[in-house]
Amino acid sequence: MSLDDLPTGAAPPPAGEAVVRRVDRASPYPDKVTRAEELRLQLADEIVRGALPPGAGLDETAIARRFKVSRTPVREALRQLVASGLVDARAHRGAVVARPSIKRLTGMFEAMAELEALCAGLAAERMLPPERHLLEAIHEELRVLSYAGNPDRFHDVNERFHNAIYAGSQNGYIAEITLATRVRVQPFRRAQFRNLGRLAKSHAEHDRVVVAILRGDRAGAAAAMRAHIELVCGEYELYAVSV
Repeated sequence: MSLDDLPTGAAPPPAGEAVVRRVDRASPYPDKVTRAEELRLQLADEIVRGALPPGAGLDETAIARRFKVSRTPVREALRQLVASGLVDARAHRGAVVARPSIKRLTGMFEAMAELEALCAGLAAERMLPPERHLLEAIHEELRVLSYAGNPDRFHDVNERFHNAIYAGSQNGYIAEITLATRVRVQPFRRAQFRNLGRLAKSHAEHDRVVVAILRGDRAGAAAAMRAHIELVCGEYELYAVSV
């Protein structure tokens, strides 16, 4: 299954790795989308850390001047942030920083947990041998990174880990809608990697998923992945209290 076209600010994945096709936006201009994604990640990080507080205005012209870009990628980045719930777009007031309600954020993570669990369960039954070897290799890379204390690098490889499982489900549509949901919760998933000891805990949670997939245990893989995402939600709540 070819799963491509996921725009990220990080370096492209190594040759042979699948990335998941976006379903929420067609992208005829990859260079502009890539820049918009970089801006989205930067602004999302500042919002989640509290550097941009709730209610703060997000002026397109000021942001474009700050990052030395045109307003086009800024506008796209803000659109994505609105979709994630980090930004509110209000008529005649422009974009302002918002914080999703606990109810909405919980709902987003519940949906994410079920979709990821579905992908993991299907991957346990359908993943091809080369895909299993790739998953093990990425998992090992994360093990090494869990000791390095670099949450941003860990996040980038973590995206590859989850993409490999989506691809292993052998169901392109489920993979696509799972990614579309992940895009919305990505800032919160990214932020929780800053918690003390979180990288090692995340790798241990992944280990339970990988073991179940390699055993062909659909129910076990789904349960392990669901538990992992639920813990991610809890870790973000801990992070939010600390900032």
